[in-house]
Order: sequence, then C-alpha cells, then structure tokens
Amino acid sequence: MSQKESKEDDLIMKEADAFSKVQDPSEDSDDDSEAEKNSVHSSDDEDQVDAADGTSSVEAIRQYLAAKLGIGSEDLEKLNDDQKHPSILSTLDFDGIIEYIKEGKAKNIITMAGAGISTSAGIPDFRTPGTGLYDNLQKYELPNPTAIFDIRFFEHNPKPFYTLAKELYPGKFEPTPSHYFIKLLEKKSLLLRHFTQNIDTLERVAGIGDDSIVEAHGAFHKGHCIKCRKEYSQDWIKEIIFKDEVPTCECGSFVKPDIVFFGENLPERFFTCMQSDFKKCDLLIILGTSLVVQPFASLIDRVGPDCPRLLINMEKAGVSSRLDQVLSGAGLQIDSPGNYRDVAWLGDCDQGCRELAEGLGWGEELEEMLKEKKVEH
Repeated sequence: MSQKESKEDDLIMKEADAFSKVQDPSEDSDDDSEAEKNSVHSSDDEDQVDAADGTSSVEAIRQYLAAKLGIGSEDLEKLNDDQKHPSILSTLDFDGIIEYIKEGKAKNIITMAGAGISTSAGIPDFRTPGTGLYDNLQKYELPNPTAIFDIRFFEHNPKPFYTLAKELYPGKFEPTPSHYFIKLLEKKSLLLRHFTQNIDTLERVAGIGDDSIVEAHGAFHKGHCIKCRKEYSQDWIKEIIFKDEVPTCECGSFVKPDIVFFGENLPERFFTCMQSDFKKCDLLIILGTSLVVQPFASLIDRVGPDCPRLLINMEKAGVSSRLDQVLSGAGLQIDSPGNYRDVAWLGDCDQGCRELAEGLGWGEELEEMLKEKKVEH
C-alpha cells in the first residue's frame, strides 16, 4: 500500500471512529440503563456527530467500505435506489403526514412518548440542564443523581425516593393537550397502542384505556413489597407517603410503587406488545423524547420499511449517526439524502399536537376535550 493510500485510509477510519462513538459506560452507567425512567432530556450531544458533517462522513465511509469489499459505485447507487420509497408520503413534511392520515392510510397508529408531553403540566423532565430533575436533587445528598431510582440504593435508604415521590405523586397534575391528542386518536379508533416512558399516569387521567397503554417504566397505580411481593394499592401507598413515612410491608421490608428502577426488569407487557404491535403499525408518532434510553429508543426501528415516522420534539432525536446505525439503516433518517418516510416537527409537543389536529380537521374537537377537562376540575 502506498503512503498516500495509507493516509487516506487513516483519515476515513478516523471519520468512522467519530461516527461509532457511544456514551462511555463508565460515566453514570446507571444513567442509560434499560430501566431508566425518563425520556425527554437534553440531547446526548457527546454521542452525536454534527449533522452538517454527517452526510459527507457517511459517504466517506461508504466509499471506503466499497473499496475494501470490492463493491463498485454502481452497486452502491443501486442499493441507495432500492432503499427509496417515494410513494409513501405525498410530500416529505408535516403536510405529507397529514395527507397520509386523511387518505385513511393510518389505521394502526403507535405513539411513543417521553417526559416532553408532561412538562407543560408542571412535571419536570429529567435531563434538561438547570430545570431537569437530575439537576435539582442536591438536597437529597445522593451519591449520584440517578441513585434515587436505583433499587440497590432504595433497599438501604428509601427515604429520598419517597420525599421526591410526594412532590411528583399522581393527582397533583392534569393531562396536557398532547395527552388528549393521543386520547383523540383512540376515540377515532386509530390508536393501536401508546408506549410511554412516563410514570405520571396522566394517560390514564386523560381517559386512555388500560389496553391501549404500555407503561414501559411502570407507574404509580399500584405497588409491591420488594421482598415478599405482596401487592398494595395506590391509595394505601399515597396515604403513608403523605404522612412523610416510608411504606413498609407486614414482613418488615419496604413497599415500592410499580415503577421500574435501575437494576430491575421492564414489565412483561412491554415485551409482549413490542413483539405483536410494531409489525402492524402503519404510522409511528414519537412525542417528547430524546430517544436515548434503551430498549425504548430502539422501538423506532421495529416498524416496517413502509411505515412513516413523525417526530414531534423540541430537537432532533434518534437520528441515524453512528457507524452501526448507518450501515444497518437504524435510527431516523431525517438528515439522510435517502430519507423517504421520516418527518420532524421541532417545537413544543402541545403545539405540535394542536397543529396536527388542526390539519386533520380535529382542532375544535381537541379544544372541546380540553375545555371539558377544565370544567370537571
């Protein structure tokens, strides 16, 4: 190999290395565990490559691999063409999604939600600098912010969790327009399932049926003893918490609401519905989540190749950037020249849902649901 070829290989592999960076598991290894409770946080910037450089880096990697594997440029172009499906959406934008729904092509919609749909209710998200929950836990004197949701820490010192739980306990907050938009999808028999990372139970308060909801990280609506597994009601747990006491089982161990802590498995229902639902999905709507936490974040790749995906979020999330994602086609292809089905509406979730409802001719119906909520309360 000539010196020039060696330098070119080194340069390309440096770009490939930049693409394949993932978060160092030694930094807050619990923070990105599969059982994390949050979704909307500031974006995982250190895991991402600047979007402006992404396209050139992808092309450089493709050309490098093509040369090494003996794949000609014509084969690469054919592969690119085979991945395009221009007929799925009339236009690759918000209006295209609206038209797709209006034409009756979306009969089995799945919604995926994170903390961004609940922030307007007054519930903080977890990672946003300055206002996120993790930035405001100093008063609990934790070894690290995520310890408050760590089952090992809880077993020895549950008091910080229950002090926080009293502040965030269901019943103090009301559903947002985003929650009611999801309820509107259910009302119109278009919602196949709603997958949520949130533990606030606001979907239930909005009237979404139990069968329509998958609470990936559990919820407060019941609890169990962490040792003998005896079940306790939400009302019983709430009464104890609001006395500033720690709920304790007859066996002497602590009672914990059925929310998933670090070190615990996700609910069986999550995996059951994951297997059955996504192959049926004909429109995926992703709301208020940074798509950082696994396995929730990977759900976006479980829909079929002809299923449009709409992201409504304050910033781009889940965008294909790492080398493994680029090669496998994983992640949202919003910034990819080969994108044919992914759309991002960037801004406040409630506003995005209102605009989507308005475009579909459901605006007045959504506002009426919100008015009824105010009258009831």
